[in-house]
Amino acid sequence: RCRTLSGSPRPKNFKKVHFIKNMRQHDTRNGRIVLISSRRSFCSIFSVLPYRDCTQVGDMKLDGGRQCHSTGVCLKDIIGLEGVELGADGKTVSYTQFLFPTNALGTRRNTIDSTSSFSQFRNASHRSLSLGRANSTQGSIDAGSDLGDFVEYDPNLLDDPQWPCGKHKRVLIFPSYMTTVIDYVKPSDLKKDMNETFKEKFPHIKLTLSKIRSLKREMRKLAQEECGFEEPTVAMAFVYFEKLALKGKLNKQNRKLCAGACVLLAAKIGSDLRKHEVKHLIDKLEEKFRLNRRELIAFEFPVLVALEFALHLPEHEVMPHYRRLVQNS
Repeated sequence: RCRTLSGSPRPKNFKKVHFIKNMRQHDTRNGRIVLISSRRSFCSIFSVLPYRDCTQVGDMKLDGGRQCHSTGVCLKDIIGLEGVELGADGKTVSYTQFLFPTNALGTRRNTIDSTSSFSQFRNASHRSLSLGRANSTQGSIDAGSDLGDFVEYDPNLLDDPQWPCGKHKRVLIFPSYMTTVIDYVKPSDLKKDMNETFKEKFPHIKLTLSKIRSLKREMRKLAQEECGFEEPTVAMAFVYFEKLALKGKLNKQNRKLCAGACVLLAAKIGSDLRKHEVKHLIDKLEEKFRLNRRELIAFEFPVLVALEFALHLPEHEVMPHYRRLVQNS
């Protein structure tokens, strides 16, 4: 139950809180459900999403009469990411390999058993997933993309300051000290050499390093300056986007859709957004990246599958991006 301090104004949109013992006695539509213990201590919070088999429901309502910005690619050609299988024409696709068993309310012994089964199931799922990809006859994933799936994510890799000066740096080693000399190079030549070096090291990534960094700058500007999101949310969007890039999922056609979907997912998982705030964010993404909102919303789930539903990130993946954002702000 929300409590306001004495003297503080009561919010106008305050909704009454009901303590429900039987779900059938109350209509929970358009509401938020909070699980509490018998002593009314907080347990968890979740939302219920209705399942719809048809993806075209509400398309006209989503457009809202706005002018669509064509991306030059048909929606059916970009609705999926490379290597991400979605159910279509009555076909059912299972994503159980991305889910892990857990028992948060069990005893300590059950927790230990769950943790061990977590790691065993994770390894088994990766083995089965890799075998399935290796035996696939569709040829939708190249070898570089498979390699990107199994390399541990490094949050400092794409922001390494050594990238721009790799071929133009000279290291001088003396008996008592070591120094580095970086020759002056034209910015255009430096950018070209950096992209060539990046392409040699990561041949499965279809975008250049300069384009990836440019998209990240646009994501930061939109999320922070235009929508008012804080650094942790932007850092989470960066992690999602870089993971897609390192897995080889990005290309020239879907790069902006992936960037917009990463910002949208990070905002939903990192902030308590209301309906009008989500609409405002989608409007900004549509305007900034020149996207069609139907394409953006339809692309959100393929990005979620490509990330293996792992939206809750460990601290060591987010903190490097957070520190850089704070230093540059």
